[in-house]
Amino acid sequence: MPLRLLLLLNFAAAAYLTGLIWTVQVVHYPGFGQVPKAGWAAFHAAHTRRMSYVVLVPMVVELGLAIWLTWAGRSALPGGAGWWSLGLVGLIWAATFFISVPFHNRLAQGYDYIAIDGLIRTNWLRTLAWTARAVLLGWLLAR
Repeated sequence: MPLRLLLLLNFAAAAYLTGLIWTVQVVHYPGFGQVPKAGWAAFHAAHTRRMSYVVLVPMVVELGLAIWLTWAGRSALPGGAGWWSLGLVGLIWAATFFISVPFHNRLAQGYDYIAIDGLIRTNWLRTLAWTARAVLLGWLLAR
């Protein structure tokens, strides 16, 4: 596969996930606080199930594409850009599984405003990492 096409596929995955995470960060997670406590359990269970459909496969695809780009672009990309891109994906995965998932597990036990607030605050790490990856890949495509 030509490197330019691989860059484009990486950018498409990153752009999709960046748009999604900004929507989650600015609209969806803050809305958690508006859910009535009586309906919380059903809401959170539905949220978790539905979000997995729009997040899980794209994240796995992005990881595979990032690994491929790092390997294929090892001598063609400037300044270790493939490694930076893969590092951002690693950071996103780490933040997802070591920060966001534990908050969601806590929220699965019941409404918890402190956990909602923690989720919103710590999700900025993923939001900014995905944004940085999309910007990096956009720059690589434009050069």
